[in-house]
Amino acid sequence: MATDYVHATSTYPATFGQFASEDFMIGGGVAIFHIATGRVVICKTTDRQGRTFYFLPKGRRDAGEESGKGAEREGYEESGYRNRLLPLPTKHRQPQAHPRITAPSMTAEPVWTQMLSMRHGSIQYIFYWYIAETLPPDLDADHVHSTDEAYKPPPPFPLSGLTLMDRVRMEPEGYEPVKHEGTGVDEDEQKYESWLVKWEEAVVKLGRGGVEASVVERGWRGIEKRFAMEEENSVDKEEA
Repeated sequence: MATDYVHATSTYPATFGQFASEDFMIGGGVAIFHIATGRVVICKTTDRQGRTFYFLPKGRRDAGEESGKGAEREGYEESGYRNRLLPLPTKHRQPQAHPRITAPSMTAEPVWTQMLSMRHGSIQYIFYWYIAETLPPDLDADHVHSTDEAYKPPPPFPLSGLTLMDRVRMEPEGYEPVKHEGTGVDEDEQKYESWLVKWEEAVVKLGRGGVEASVVERGWRGIEKRFAMEEENSVDKEEA
């Protein structure tokens, strides 16, 4: 039986604002799924009062870095899991690239955007949430680098020619995604703990009704929908 969750909702009305380059920041975060097991990466930290917080990996993008790639990198640095954005049948309002002959059914567009006030309201933080997947074993091995080397982004998930079931078959039975140690870039990040949990458990730990919990649920629902769409396409081809 499906579980009902309290969802985060968009805030209306949409707002107007304007900020000079020194007055805003852009960042992103990822819900990193291991598709074969229905698990997602969550992180944990403890504050000075001993309170425990669970969160999805996230942070500011680097200067000149594309927002999605920045989210992938932050996901790796804060959690230790290499990842890449996962194209899903996400509803969005972005136009298709010219020439607009056919619209791809899958996209790696953000599933949530947040406008956060920072430094007592003096900085506007524009924040994008993405869905990602852990890397296949071969790709993960190809992207090993030491912590003092520049981040090496993986190639993107193919927009065509690779179904989710094909992707799952790239892993041996019982495969456990590699968690790399020492990937945090500062003292706080080095203290973060992270692991893979069932997506339903992640929703509870992140807080039902919050944006991060909704990112996880949207991600898994999108994965389920993509599986169903690919299965339907496979049946149609067999009957043709």
